[in-house]
Amino acid sequence: MPSTLWFRPAGLALAAAMMLGTAPAALLAATPEDTLVIAAQIDDIVSIDPAESFEKSGGDLINNVYDSLIELVPGTSELTGGIAESWDVAEDGVTFTFTIREGITFHSGNPVRAEDAAFSIQRAVKLDKTPAFILTQFGLTPDNVDERVTFEGNTLTILIDEPVAPTFVYNCLTARIASVVDKELVLENEVDGDLGYEWLKSNSAGSGAFRLLTFRPNESYVLEAAGDYWRGDVQLNRVFVRHVPEPATQRLLLERGDVDVARDLTPVDVEGIAGNEALKVDEAPAGYIYYLALNQKVEPLNNPAVIEAMRWLVDYQGMADTFLKGQYIPRQSFLPTGFLGALDETPYSLDIEKAKSILEEAGVEPFTAKLTVRNNQDRMEIGQALQNTFAQAGITLNLSVGAGAEVLGEFRGRQHEITLQSWGPDYPDPHTNASTFTVNPDNSDEAGLTGLLAWRTAYEPGELQEMTEAAVRESDADTRRAMYEEIQRIHRDTSPFIPMFEEVDQISMQANVNDYHPGGGVDAATYWLATK
Repeated sequence: MPSTLWFRPAGLALAAAMMLGTAPAALLAATPEDTLVIAAQIDDIVSIDPAESFEKSGGDLINNVYDSLIELVPGTSELTGGIAESWDVAEDGVTFTFTIREGITFHSGNPVRAEDAAFSIQRAVKLDKTPAFILTQFGLTPDNVDERVTFEGNTLTILIDEPVAPTFVYNCLTARIASVVDKELVLENEVDGDLGYEWLKSNSAGSGAFRLLTFRPNESYVLEAAGDYWRGDVQLNRVFVRHVPEPATQRLLLERGDVDVARDLTPVDVEGIAGNEALKVDEAPAGYIYYLALNQKVEPLNNPAVIEAMRWLVDYQGMADTFLKGQYIPRQSFLPTGFLGALDETPYSLDIEKAKSILEEAGVEPFTAKLTVRNNQDRMEIGQALQNTFAQAGITLNLSVGAGAEVLGEFRGRQHEITLQSWGPDYPDPHTNASTFTVNPDNSDEAGLTGLLAWRTAYEPGELQEMTEAAVRESDADTRRAMYEEIQRIHRDTSPFIPMFEEVDQISMQANVNDYHPGGGVDAATYWLATK
């Protein structure tokens, strides 16, 4: 593959200008034939280290730069071999072995070994960043991970603490935290024993279809085809993802042919391009649940009557039928459509008088609370709609708008009052959402269990935690389904979370773009199959 930045002189000037976020109108031109240009909101990226990345945009990058032991077939929840060509579990139910493919190399040229796979899991557990719970829930700790995750030749062995459904383990290993990193390259960039953490936050050490060419936080990233990818030929030479926060700007760039894909058009924008034969819109279940989280350290948000009243102050259907039309559907439980045990029930609706009655009976006086939202147009409009309906029951919401990383940081630090957030599954198993919404083993501030939404909002789930821990051990599918249904009903009616919507991903693109998988409820975007 050529190593120069794209294209003809005009295109080169455009590339440089767009990467700086300053492209003048005179330079805008059609995208190069060998490059997929994407406009998206990517300011949620905190890190591109697989051991730390836990946001949607970072997941797209990591999914194309790294391989993991087990993969998902793009666009599905079907498991397939990744760096591991085969795997098995012993009769004891706790010893898992993986045979590593031969002949795969990292972008550095180093061979991919079982040793690298072991190091990647050990490193992620030792760093103990936000997504570490995906691995530590199997009893892996910084103190024992070197003994429980071992290798010999081309075989990796993982010893977990107790038997669970084997597919639960395999599903977790499709998560980005299980991406296999180049041990030699990472340790070459280690500083003061940090396992390469500072370096890998903005660099890469993968074996995926693309290598990282440039990464500019809150601006853009460029990926370049690595060549000789073991899964097959990569169709495009480069992928350029530019941070464009305004949906209207994304639409303009798409209509002018300056980008191939626009990830964040509003329903109005999607409707507006419907008659343009040069463009098309693909839909995919996004799997993201949009919810309100009420910090239980803040009064009166920890009053059950206040939480109950708020459930009746959300205009679920009204928002879905108007400014969210086509991209969000009402969802009042934490499992997305298609997951084992998912509930389609929507018992709550907008009822101002009922909410007022609940508050009056509980003796709750009118009060003011801060509602924090990301600076995304849909979320800000949801926030404004909530301001309107809540005010009618005497609850004044002061809207606080911030960048994605800023809002997430506040939430993870338990510094919010009410926050509008979304949560997408980390692997194709109901425990992925059940565990984070209903498990909180230590509610102290010092625990720092940032990967658990229950901890972030200081919620002590009580019996729900025991029910969730029982459900993940249940091997019978029908019994397990019924357990998750019951868990969701109790959570929906008693927790300080108010699930509101499930997202439908509408991806607007040029008509000549094919086989671009945007990712959905369980996977991330796949660039390496896309063609133009």
